[in-house]
Amino acid sequence: MIMFLALTALFIQTGRSQDTIRMELGGVPVDAVVTDGDTVLVSMLDEAVIQPKVKIATTRDMRQYRRLVYNVKRVYPYAKLAGARFAEVSAHMDSLETRKEQREYIKQIEKEILEKYQEDLKDLTITQGRILIKLIDRETSETSYNVVKELRGSFQAAFWQAVARIFGSNLKTEFGDEAEDKMINDIMVMIERGLL
Repeated sequence: MIMFLALTALFIQTGRSQDTIRMELGGVPVDAVVTDGDTVLVSMLDEAVIQPKVKIATTRDMRQYRRLVYNVKRVYPYAKLAGARFAEVSAHMDSLETRKEQREYIKQIEKEILEKYQEDLKDLTITQGRILIKLIDRETSETSYNVVKELRGSFQAAFWQAVARIFGSNLKTEFGDEAEDKMINDIMVMIERGLL
């Protein structure tokens, strides 16, 4: 990318004797710059993501990896939605003047989200819920506990933390450096790139 920018800057600076043309190469339209009779192709390249190949030793490990891919793909849209909605709600909350206005706004947003997603979220497994908690931390840079505490208060955060603990989860879980989190991150990058 840097090389492309440097070449582009060089061509722009020596602009007296250059022409930009559009031509076909193998039936594909490309841009080129003609400088002093030499034609140089100009192209924008997509970012390349290089990831190590997943090494899976046994069929059991392969089944677990495929299950993790399935679970991440299942909760990924909800994590992205949570990140976007949290940013939107946080920005709007700053514009509200009184605590009463903020509470009413939060109740309105909560009602909208429950009407739209409650049935889908009820169908998530405990494992998918655990992964969603981690992905919400990844998307919002806040643990789920802190999100609830900020938007609904300490009592609600403590209540939902207790419910999560009953099912073996923890709303204070952070997306970190654990092996599973690295695999989840690699899977998310592949999903974002359209590779999964």
